Amino acid sequence: MNQSRQFDIAIVGGGLVGASLACALLPALRKSGLKLALIEAFVPSLENQTDYSPVFDARSTALAYGSRRIYEQLGLWQVLSEGATPITQIHVSDKGRFGSTRLHAAEHDVEALGYVVENRWLGHTLYAQLLADAGEDAALELLAPATVQAANPQPGGFRLSVEQDGQVRGLDTSLLIIADGGRSGLCEQLHIGQQQTDYDQHAIIANLETASPHQNVAYERFTADGPMALLPLQQAGAAAQNRLAMVMTVSDAHAEEVANMDDAGFLALAQERFGYRLGQFLRAGERFSYPLVLQRASEQLRPGLVVIGNAAHTLHPVAGQGFNLALRGVISLAETLQRAIESDQPLGDMATLEPYLQARLKDQDQTVGFTDHTLRLFSNNDLLLGIARDLGLLALDLFPTAKALFARQAMGLRGRPFTEH
Repeated sequence: MNQSRQFDIAIVGGGLVGASLACALLPALRKSGLKLALIEAFVPSLENQTDYSPVFDARSTALAYGSRRIYEQLGLWQVLSEGATPITQIHVSDKGRFGSTRLHAAEHDVEALGYVVENRWLGHTLYAQLLADAGEDAALELLAPATVQAANPQPGGFRLSVEQDGQVRGLDTSLLIIADGGRSGLCEQLHIGQQQTDYDQHAIIANLETASPHQNVAYERFTADGPMALLPLQQAGAAAQNRLAMVMTVSDAHAEEVANMDDAGFLALAQERFGYRLGQFLRAGERFSYPLVLQRASEQLRPGLVVIGNAAHTLHPVAGQGFNLALRGVISLAETLQRAIESDQPLGDMATLEPYLQARLKDQDQTVGFTDHTLRLFSNNDLLLGIARDLGLLALDLFPTAKALFARQAMGLRGRPFTEH
């Protein structure tokens, strides 16, 4: 192995979360002269900034209003918004029952409750900024395609063995940040356990074309088989906006069957689940299937180590909370490290990192609880629970305070790390 190179921070995993954190850290690193390594297996080369990574597949991400504010803070929203579809209303309903409610952006004095962005565009926006300031002499060095073969703690941080271009090189870092996803190889290697609840469900994800325009309304439809969401998407050059991203949950037993249905069968199933509020479902795109679990790392901090994103917590997609929770963690960690840099504190010390974790755990507990309890309340056929949840949905329209709290959760404004204005 060649002589180890020294970095102040190393982020392993350059997906949406890792790349967002790198963008958030760059201003402080430039001022201080510190160095960041971003290590990712699939990132495009520095020479080809228009190439998209396989990390950013055909899926879309629902950005809460609070996440827009974070990307504004990072100076990314102006570009990102070019490919963002605003959600001006959210319609929540319970299939076969009378309960429903609507959230309107205008009622909460915001332009939109949230936005839908295709992952490919979000990834492209992040890397366009990162690649503009990357290289051996810059604050950021992008190591890609590259993988971490081993991570070993040492005094003052970690030593990584990084394979790139067929060679294994050493990399020393004062702070290692693991952002390599829900099936984190590094967490497994470092014996960081995962507390996991299997929902016995898969998410089937596809884009749909509907007969009626979406009018910037997002739909959350609860059924006895699991929740179904339809999110509005832009359709460049189209007179009517009829394209939506669909997330439909099915049991594990039926996941393969549903994913492999022909278009006619798949559209018929989606139509039966959702109904005809958007008219006939006309066309379905490529389907993707993912197992659904609630997973949290047993440790998110060690000396010289932070675990973030899906490596730290993976949520059921109901209510679209997962990425927004991770992004709040990103900005909180970036602000923590910025303060440490300004006060010349060791980046990997537990005294530096523990206040960050304590603040994040509260937000995580609240968001995980909201997501998990919502799923369990709505995904069953119990008669009394059905009546209770329908009354609850109706109560949101009758009690403005309760509806405002529900809307704040949907907009990702709980546990905000900076003051609203």
